[in-house]
Amino acid sequence: MTASITLHDNDRPPPARFAFDRHTWKEISHLLANLPIALIGFVYVAITILTGVTLSVTVIGLPLLALGLAGARLLGKAERARARALLGVRIEEPSPLHTARRREGLFPRLWTSLKDPVAWRTVLYEFIRLPWGVLTFSVTLVSLFVLWPVLPFIARGLTNADRAMVRGLLSPSDELERRIAELESDRGVVVDTAAADLRRIERDLHDGAQARLVALAMGLGLAKEKLSGDALDTTAAAAMVDEAHGEVKLALQELRDLARGIPPAVLTDRGLDAALSSVAARCTAPVKVTVDLMERPAEAIEGIAYFTVSELLQNVSKHAQAKSVSVDVWRANDRLLVQVQDDGRGGASLDGGTGMAGLAERLGAVDGLFVLDSPVGGPTVVTAELPWRERAPRRP
Repeated sequence: MTASITLHDNDRPPPARFAFDRHTWKEISHLLANLPIALIGFVYVAITILTGVTLSVTVIGLPLLALGLAGARLLGKAERARARALLGVRIEEPSPLHTARRREGLFPRLWTSLKDPVAWRTVLYEFIRLPWGVLTFSVTLVSLFVLWPVLPFIARGLTNADRAMVRGLLSPSDELERRIAELESDRGVVVDTAAADLRRIERDLHDGAQARLVALAMGLGLAKEKLSGDALDTTAAAAMVDEAHGEVKLALQELRDLARGIPPAVLTDRGLDAALSSVAARCTAPVKVTVDLMERPAEAIEGIAYFTVSELLQNVSKHAQAKSVSVDVWRANDRLLVQVQDDGRGGASLDGGTGMAGLAERLGAVDGLFVLDSPVGGPTVVTAELPWRERAPRRP
């Protein structure tokens, strides 16, 4: 969510004129309401916030301060609504305050409320508004009787200052809101991807390897009956054993395909260099693997890098018709870079149905980047960038 802190062309009030139109009357109404509304806000802030700060050395001080800040958020919401209705200032509402979960205890939730920047900026707004409300109310009231011919211009100047205050203190932070929206979106992508992987593994086990193993057990049981008892039929038994042998090979192939979505033991034990060399050996084109890492990244980052290269090499085997492939992995400051290049026919795209879009989503979910350069005729260069995270020490 990105805060809209600028007025669109159709949101701008018309130029001020000597004749009083509805926009001018709205601005006058806003200026006259400034004093009573500012007085209410100032009294609330003075009582709750100052009392909470004063009593912060006691048990009830911090909870009282947190409640006061929650109420300040509501005051800010009311002021944004008034500015939208009377001044035409369209400002997005800040994101809800995400407090810590209940099981994490009272103090983390309390601390999250106490450091809420939206509430503290609203408190500052309410303190500033009282003297400003007195000034705007007095000037507008006197101008209604003495300076009414130029009141539209006076009202426009005063309300422009009001608009600036609302945008400056009651607008959500652009960078913060953008980051919150990105994290919420990335979290959804991660959850959806994990759920899809679990469904895929469950489906493949149930419909593939499990079904074949059941058929294998039944076939071997029938072959055992043919080889035992009075009616000995070695020809039929041999045919059943041969069929069971084929089922075993198909089940093993399906299990190998399924295991590609699970980090292999070689990655856990020996790292990216050995794991990528193992993946490269299964590619239909010769692959040169170069891993230049002084230390291993976090397990999650290492796993994403491995699966990214594995998926890209599978695409090379299926679609690229390449004669040579190179895989390079290195660290640049706080980023892990992975580059896969082949001399195939090119023409790959994120919407080409080769899984590139899924890779880009997975990388984006962890603050990574996915860059694809694949002109028709080749070569194809895919660069993946991941954040470098230190590997946690393994517990004994």
